[in-house]
Amino acid sequence: MLILLPPSETKRAGGSGAPFDPTRIALPQLAAQREAVLDALVALSADEDEAARVLKLGPRQRGEVAVNAVLRTAPTMAAIDRYTGVLFDALGAASVSAAGRRWLGAHVLVHSAPFGPVGALDPIPAYRLGASTSLPGVPPLRRLWAADVSSALADHAPRFVLDLRSEAYVGLGPVPDGIASRYVRVVSEGPDGTVRALNHFNKHAKGALVRRLAEDRPRIASAAGFVTWADAAGLRVRDIGAGELELFA
Repeated sequence: MLILLPPSETKRAGGSGAPFDPTRIALPQLAAQREAVLDALVALSADEDEAARVLKLGPRQRGEVAVNAVLRTAPTMAAIDRYTGVLFDALGAASVSAAGRRWLGAHVLVHSAPFGPVGALDPIPAYRLGASTSLPGVPPLRRLWAADVSSALADHAPRFVLDLRSEAYVGLGPVPDGIASRYVRVVSEGPDGTVRALNHFNKHAKGALVRRLAEDRPRIASAAGFVTWADAAGLRVRDIGAGELELFA
């Protein structure tokens, strides 16, 4: 099973790893696209006012321009530790066992805007870029990434993909039709049986789900296998067809 996670806007600063190498992380065939986005972000950062406008930064966020300016030389840390926010706080990778972290490294890709999908343990620098940003000097991110990410996922050839990304990041690299997958929607059920999608708890539920998977480290190769594991783990999920699963929070 391969799990696709969205990134987070918030990130930890610093790190102790060597500078980012786009060829030495998951899906190395995406190195050229990574290089193009890195070049565009570094070039944009030479003009702080323009960078703030393009990246939609407020006065208190202007320090993010300096973060992008040193992407080529900045220290790195594992992607699963770099990201913060509701999903990654619920996952709590720092407190996952060594075996659980190895499982995350083997089974989880985090889909970033500048680097494409990266492995959970792949070293990445801090950065500022969202999926919907239009960067000068490169095509729109959806056009830059989508077909090549889908092709790279096809080459990766997972038997089953659990897609926990937001729709914006799905747009940067849809799972190919030939790979069995399920897109996860987090929902709640009211007293009358009405099911509704959740917002804030959506991210928390996804992070908690991935932590539980890292703790249990099941062998899952299909949607049916995931549902069976979830039932045994005390989680409520429902395969609703059309390539989607509902996770009840």
